[in-house]
Amino acid sequence: MTFIQLILLVLLIWSIPSTYFRSKFRKIVYQTDDWKINIKPLFKKEIIGLLGNMYPENKEYLKTRNYYRI
Repeated sequence: MTFIQLILLVLLIWSIPSTYFRSKFRKIVYQTDDWKINIKPLFKKEIIGLLGNMYPENKEYLKTRNYYRI
């Protein structure tokens, strides 16, 4: 296995959980269950939700945000 193939494999393995947490995080931030939120580009509200604390009382938001930050 070449170095490039190894890098591609690592990126693929890393991207699968990242996609799941991004989808879950966006659904909480935008308060929707619509699948189209996953294909939209990055928005200001998502950055604010990622770096700030939009819903301090929502335990699911806090847990998902912390996973998505990694």
